[in-house]
Amino acid sequence: MALDKSSIDAELTRAPDEISIIKLVDSIVEYAYNSRASDVHIDPTENKVLIRFRIDGVMHDVFTLPKEIQPEIISRIKVLSGLRTDEHHAAQDGRFKFNLDKDKGFDIRVSITPTYYEENAVFRLLAEPEQGFKIDSIGFSKNNLEIIKRAIKKPYGMILLTGPTGSGKTTTLYTILRELNTPEVSIVTIEDPIEYSIEGIEQIQVNPQTGLTFATGLRSVLRQDPNIIMVGEIRDEETAGIAVNAALTGHLLLSTLHTNDAATTLPRLLDMNVEPFLIASTINIAVSQRLVRRICPMCKIKKELTDDEIKSLEKSLPLAYSLKTKVFYQGEGCKGCGGSSYLGRIGIHEVLEMTDDIRKAIMAQKTASEIREIAVGQGMVPILDDGMQKAEEGITSIEEVLRVMHE
Repeated sequence: MALDKSSIDAELTRAPDEISIIKLVDSIVEYAYNSRASDVHIDPTENKVLIRFRIDGVMHDVFTLPKEIQPEIISRIKVLSGLRTDEHHAAQDGRFKFNLDKDKGFDIRVSITPTYYEENAVFRLLAEPEQGFKIDSIGFSKNNLEIIKRAIKKPYGMILLTGPTGSGKTTTLYTILRELNTPEVSIVTIEDPIEYSIEGIEQIQVNPQTGLTFATGLRSVLRQDPNIIMVGEIRDEETAGIAVNAALTGHLLLSTLHTNDAATTLPRLLDMNVEPFLIASTINIAVSQRLVRRICPMCKIKKELTDDEIKSLEKSLPLAYSLKTKVFYQGEGCKGCGGSSYLGRIGIHEVLEMTDDIRKAIMAQKTASEIREIAVGQGMVPILDDGMQKAEEGITSIEEVLRVMHE
């Protein structure tokens, strides 16, 4: 889709009191969509307003707007999102649907917050990819894909995803749910927020104001006779306890946790007072993931590392890691990728499968590093190795793998 910002430029050539705010906001959203932005930041400063896009996980300054129109821009976004236009000192969250044409539209999630320079706005474009994700195409290596497929075929147990905010956990969960979504099973999700609607699946939105939390929602869902349950996040002891019991009583349960790697997921549940034998008997797999940018295929070139570059690189890598090749790849920057050298993102993963030895380690309350050592000894590929493998294959660059791992 061609990128065209002429409508925005045309508005910005007018005097501030002649700018059509409705047209300007619509044009910014459309330009963000065509730029593949996941988020739009409207950031006020002392004498201007910055419009910034997050594209493939990285922020870019895109436009500058006159300070005079800031209140009108924020008011327009509030009106679209059904928020209070007379409230300027409290944070507000909302949502609206944006229609590109008759047949094509997507949801936008909005957050407005008072700042030192008046209110800002951040919105997330919840635009689904044209083809929808398939489990085979989101970056799992052949071996990891086999483990995932084996785990999701089990009629009960837990599948846990871990990684920082913005690492694609929800997308992976939705992809697995689509794979499992057949007329023979009942699937219910509890989410905060619901990002995309999936036909044939009951999706419940968490609402703390009415007492509908992950824990209370999960309790009521268990009375709805589901086969498969997805809980957006296990945040506390109560949710962890109910989730484990659900997995123990014949349900396949998918959820996310905030930990640094797959092995830490298991002791994290111990911290939430889940009994070791329950963790050992319910978890099928724990998956840790990050997102790396793909090198743009239109401007990708080979790059052979010099001896000095290899020495410098090895200082950034763990001692146990040794480079298998000198030849890697990078993008030169072209029109197709907007000069960034990257186009789109892909997951890098480590997949910890529950084995008898890991069960024994959990029962003995071993540390995450001891559990990790056992898992690697039994064939688990660490996330860094998975990333470096994708760099060797020319899918991403070494710099990108290191950037994401250091973050």
